[in-house]
Amino acid sequence: MSIKLPVIAALSALALGASACGSGGGGGGGGQQPAQQPAQEPQSQAPTPVAEVSDLSGESTAVTLDEKFTGALEELKVTPGPVGDAKISEKGVATFPITGGEVKYFEPGSVNPFVQGEIMHEGSGLSLEAGKTKVELEDFVVNPGNSKLTATVSANGEVAAEDAELFFLDGTNLKPLKTKGNQAILAGTDVTLTEDAAELLNTTFEVDAFEKGLPIGEAKITLDTK
Repeated sequence: MSIKLPVIAALSALALGASACGSGGGGGGGGQQPAQQPAQEPQSQAPTPVAEVSDLSGESTAVTLDEKFTGALEELKVTPGPVGDAKISEKGVATFPITGGEVKYFEPGSVNPFVQGEIMHEGSGLSLEAGKTKVELEDFVVNPGNSKLTATVSANGEVAAEDAELFFLDGTNLKPLKTKGNQAILAGTDVTLTEDAAELLNTTFEVDAFEKGLPIGEAKITLDTK
């Protein structure tokens, strides 16, 4: 969940070279001058990332769980819990360690999307348990380019789906990128439930309470840029 991403690791300039102007061909007879070719406009430069981390290996994605989500779970008597290396604080913040991936962060408005890449969270996830039914959502992959979070979904220990699109990531309220020492912090991404995830949860728990767009929480991605 989440997303993210200065002067931080390596700033790389991705500039396209300007094309050279062509010159006119050979002259014609009768003393006529060769026709002058119009000057070609130089190609515009591709935007340069404000920051780029090509080999992510540390820090985390933290999601402050929305009251609508936790309230729906409580009403259904579904208990959320951490999987693997994940943690859930008493204040309802679920934290998933970043284990790999790469990201580029551009000046907002210079390119769309302005956060690109993928952020991996292997070995951690979120469980949802009610009675004898336990669903585990793990190995999250955040893709800022298509605003989706995918994961492996297991039901009672058996894999039900791989690379399932679970959450939509809305960056409308994304806050400006912040840096702190060797950290790059991107906060303010709203995480909501996808239609496929809603159908899967409703089928598994035999309810109809999960809907597309259900607020899951707000994500903050913290990257180690060393």
